[in-house]
Amino acid sequence: MATDNKHKLATRLIHAGVSPDPSTGAIMTPIYQTSTYVQDAPGEHKGYEYARTQNPTRKVLQDALASIENGKYGLCFGSGMAATDAVAKLLMPGDEVIVSNDLYGGTYRIFTKVFANYGIKFHFIDMSNAENIRQYINSNTKMIWTETPTNPLLNIVDIEACGKIAKEKKLLLVVDNTFASPYLQNPLDFGADIVLHSATKYLGGHSDVVHGALIMNDAALEEKLRFIQNSCGAVPGPHDCWLVLRGIKTLHVRMQRHCENGETIAKHLRNHPKVGKVYWCGFEDHPNHAIAKKQMRGFGGMISFTLKDDSLDATMEVLKKTKLFSLAESLGGVESLIGHPASMTHGSIPREERIKNGLVDSLIRLSVGIEDVNDLIDDLNNAIG
Repeated sequence: MATDNKHKLATRLIHAGVSPDPSTGAIMTPIYQTSTYVQDAPGEHKGYEYARTQNPTRKVLQDALASIENGKYGLCFGSGMAATDAVAKLLMPGDEVIVSNDLYGGTYRIFTKVFANYGIKFHFIDMSNAENIRQYINSNTKMIWTETPTNPLLNIVDIEACGKIAKEKKLLLVVDNTFASPYLQNPLDFGADIVLHSATKYLGGHSDVVHGALIMNDAALEEKLRFIQNSCGAVPGPHDCWLVLRGIKTLHVRMQRHCENGETIAKHLRNHPKVGKVYWCGFEDHPNHAIAKKQMRGFGGMISFTLKDDSLDATMEVLKKTKLFSLAESLGGVESLIGHPASMTHGSIPREERIKNGLVDSLIRLSVGIEDVNDLIDDLNNAIG
């Protein structure tokens, strides 16, 4: 049976938005694999007319996502970048956006290579102190965009402080919550207007679907974004929605293990004689750790690190030698992944910009999975030497 926001999160992850199928009693949401719906008469239908506009499987997922993010409305897209694209289409030529300077390379690329061509200006700034935002606000500013924790340096941005500035200046605050997932953080509770997810990652959780989502509380904002969703058509298929629904049901148990394994590996790497700097927001001396502790319920399974021998050759040797940590794009699946942000996820950011923001060529990023942590440690030890 469906549940509501009075229930605890673990219960909502399994039941939110879901009801037994009325025609069969099936406990799992069916995959409504249809492109269109029969109408009783022109304009007279049972809430569904064409699958780009509505699909019952997608509606269940959208309702579930809204519930687990403590929001009222959810919208699903064919990828995280499609969700990003939809939010950017709220803007007009001449508008300006203030963006955190440590962010996913695909977001940087769509802002600088696509939307900048339409006269939208983006300011990429250090948001470790939210007050830095104020000096970039002018009459053209319409939006603040941030990730927290950031990709790949795990920097922490104070969502509540950003939310207060956004509200004071009548700006939209968008928070990419992909790294944390709704299990660890709910940005709407701290003043965000829109929460974005690449549901490809922790929400799906099994590296078998590409998907994006937006969650919000404001009805007028939802109407605008739903119009963009339908008009531009970057919607997911029903099977993809079903896969994310399935993934959400185990999000809490998976994230618990991601967090446990992440903490163990972060501490191990920090004590490894050949490892240089370790980036993990659970360390008490990590920048803005106190803010992370305030707005998060755990510190996740994402870790980045450098070697003391920070040469590119040494880095590449580690990337080649792991066996359980697979060299691959993406993150958030049950299996562990290792990556080289400078040439993979953040290759679209100019090198001088990356270096200036702390993303050096020798940085290694880990998405720590839910395998036995001792096997993962042995794998890293064998690769690092």
